[in-house]
Amino acid sequence: MIGDQRGSAGPAPPPALPAVVASYDTDKVWTVPNILSFGRLAGVPLMVWLILVPHSDFLAVVVLAAAGFTDWLDGFLARRWHQTSRVGQMLDPIADRLYILAVVVCLALRAVIPWWLVAVLVARDVLIFLLVPLLRTRGYSSLPVHFLGKAATFNLLYAFPLILLGAPDGMDLAATRVLGWAFALWGTGLYWWAGLLYLVQTLQLMRTVPQTHRLVG
Repeated sequence: MIGDQRGSAGPAPPPALPAVVASYDTDKVWTVPNILSFGRLAGVPLMVWLILVPHSDFLAVVVLAAAGFTDWLDGFLARRWHQTSRVGQMLDPIADRLYILAVVVCLALRAVIPWWLVAVLVARDVLIFLLVPLLRTRGYSSLPVHFLGKAATFNLLYAFPLILLGAPDGMDLAATRVLGWAFALWGTGLYWWAGLLYLVQTLQLMRTVPQTHRLVG
């Protein structure tokens, strides 16, 4: 435990940090939950094509909805069937980020959303990516996802399908466009708030946990 490795006078880490050390039910890759995750990843290029080529926005939203359902289903099955794995833990956030990134880039290419929003979201993911080498010097590959991160992803995954349905060059549904922008702005704020918390947790790990690997530069 992290608490056993730091001195008694050191600063106390936030409650989420002990959860960094995760246990897994299996080392297998081809489990049903992981197959669902791989299938969700395969839906990304299909969604991109639907948005950019035929402008089939409704079908693109169906793909996004299916991705959201399988995201819930693979987690439920992994816990129910005791098939949680390191691969599954990695695939879930990768799939979420790919869907968010793909849809925002597509919407920017169609001039539905501004490029500054794409830059703000990508910058946050770059921040998280830059923390990985620091975590590895303490023997960790990632931090546990906390409530703010889940809430941010939830908001963003709802926001952009709604904005897509309200696209002026598509279905032009004004109500979904307004609701989608509300989700998008709130979700972007939470996304950065969660990112800054990850930064704080990483810095606390750097101070309180002994180095196990060198930082490769």
